Amino acid sequence: MEYALEGSVFVAGAVIQWLRDEMRMIKNAPQSEEYARQAPEGSDEVYLVPAFTGLGAPWWNPHARGMVVGLTRGCKKEQFIRAALESIAYQSHDVIHAMQEDTGIQLGSLLVDGGASANDFLLQFQSDLAKMDVVRPGCIESTALGAAFLAGLAVGFWKDKEEISRIRKPGRAFHPQMQEADRMRLLKGWHRAVRCALFYAKETEEETGAPLLQESAGAEASPASSTDAKEDA
Repeated sequence: MEYALEGSVFVAGAVIQWLRDEMRMIKNAPQSEEYARQAPEGSDEVYLVPAFTGLGAPWWNPHARGMVVGLTRGCKKEQFIRAALESIAYQSHDVIHAMQEDTGIQLGSLLVDGGASANDFLLQFQSDLAKMDVVRPGCIESTALGAAFLAGLAVGFWKDKEEISRIRKPGRAFHPQMQEADRMRLLKGWHRAVRCALFYAKETEEETGAPLLQESAGAEASPASSTDAKEDA
């Protein structure tokens, strides 16, 4: 019997689609990295909380709504796009932190996949925030690849999982480079932005009488029941 922890983030990679389709700031997903790298100094003080449908783990608040904080007169499109990209890493950090708190297990590295993992800027930032290596496989479409592996095992194309592990192509590893003081400053700013979204939710609760599921945790604290345990027999 095996167990897994799942942390649900409502809007992660979809924020890039939002930039492309609704905001029309980019023409395609790869452009987000180009613009993020062009952002001027001080761009990390702009935060975008993509709570378009509420906040998932570890906050669990359906009334929260999207926020952009830290804007100044000099804010440019590049900073806005960078903030959107960074929001993916910030949300992932909060889930990882909650899982480590819930289990008492400290992760040594983070394996990533999916379309967003093609973005080098995002993965380096994720590695910096999480203080661990972020490893991207040679094939980032892990869902499709996993289905193919299972089908191959079922028909005897591959002998066992060990054989599959030997044929998987390695990708690239990203290593933490950020100073701890900078990391803590950025996380503090992010959690201030999250509290803005949660304050909006609190006002909504007072107006509608709907129950507020979860108040904001501290800058590095997570609710005790922030992730769901799932059983896989």
